[in-house]
Amino acid sequence: MTAYCFANVEVTDPVEYDQYRSRTLAIIEAYGGRFLVRGGAVDVKEGGYRPNRVLLLEFSDMTAALTWYNSPEYQAILPVRQRSATTDLLFLQGLWRYIAPAVHRQRPARTIS
Repeated sequence: MTAYCFANVEVTDPVEYDQYRSRTLAIIEAYGGRFLVRGGAVDVKEGGYRPNRVLLLEFSDMTAALTWYNSPEYQAILPVRQRSATTDLLFLQGLWRYIAPAVHRQRPARTIS
């Protein structure tokens, strides 16, 4: 089942954070992940949530996501992010496997009389 890593990042040291950011993509891709959202505009419609830099990563499943996070490569650069930003980080299990059959099921043709 697809899994996601959601982060809300408030960068406090842009120069140091760039050292972290420049190395993340290769590590994420090496563990089968990809960015779905990487910064960009956010429009809050309800609630008091105040996002900063929002990131959303997709992995094939929760095991892959946690393997990436716990990998030696990522753990080596994690302290750089922790020094240069304040981050809320969540891992979320997706539902795609449950809804996919309904989305892809072929519907019978309708006849119009």
